[in-house]
Amino acid sequence: AEETAAAMIHSVTRKEGPVALIFSRQNLDQNGAMDYLERREGTLKGAYVAKKESADLDLIIMATGSEVQHALKAAEDLPGARVVSMPCMELFERQSDDYKESVFPSSCTKRIAMEAGVTGLWYKYASKVVGVDKFGF
Repeated sequence: AEETAAAMIHSVTRKEGPVALIFSRQNLDQNGAMDYLERREGTLKGAYVAKKESADLDLIIMATGSEVQHALKAAEDLPGARVVSMPCMELFERQSDDYKESVFPSSCTKRIAMEAGVTGLWYKYASKVVGVDKFGF
């Protein structure tokens, strides 16, 4: 819900090009462990840490939209796992190098993306992608 609110704000304030908002019809689990303002601000930057690791960073699991709930679930029993929600790669690329490094530390090369759409885009950020490149089963 907070990512949706931020996306709506971005869509009406962006002046330099078109914006597409793509929504899910599914009932999605919300990340209640994180402050709503942090989720909104992170969304406006294109990506943010949705779950910080509780031990030494060993793995980054990244996803967008409806896949974020599954990434959070996968990370529950992995204390060294960080979950990154990345609703807009283009917005993320416009951020400072310091911000990008804070989300995706270069020291952590073990990165997995979860995607139920087009997996190819994720290889810029992830070494492995778990996903489906077609609609339906």
